[in-house]
Amino acid sequence: MVNLVIMRHGEAEPHSSQDSQRQLTAKGRDDVSHMALWLSQHYQAFDLVLCSPFVRAQQTAELMLKAQPATTRLETMPELVPEGDSQQVQLYLDALRTETPELRVLMVSHMPLVSFLVETFTKTGNTPIFETSGLVGIHYQPGEGGKLLERLAPADLALLSH
Repeated sequence: MVNLVIMRHGEAEPHSSQDSQRQLTAKGRDDVSHMALWLSQHYQAFDLVLCSPFVRAQQTAELMLKAQPATTRLETMPELVPEGDSQQVQLYLDALRTETPELRVLMVSHMPLVSFLVETFTKTGNTPIFETSGLVGIHYQPGEGGKLLERLAPADLALLSH
């Protein structure tokens, strides 16, 4: 069972001098909304959404939350920035799961960190390249590691719907 989803933010405006302030494009919002709907139909509800403080990730998380129950909490995590430390993120999640072992978490972050998070949580040596709005589903247990169960991008949804 997937209990950890790692997601890259939706498509954002072109690079600017203030990378942290870039916003989602219309396509980015649309892709994220489609992913949110799919997740809500195929996965159990999340208890917590951990999100980068960057604007595009916050916007992605807010769109994802619209398809979740009102009880799903949003928490901004400074370590989820592009150059963040995946080991620190794992330690934090392990601490949360010690308190609440059945905790279901969605993380919204950036390349390259999302790739490093997959490797950190699965220990497979696999650091996949994420498309914008792409995600992976992992079954993760602290101390036991994780298993990558699913990988999905917006383009895959179009194929699944035909």
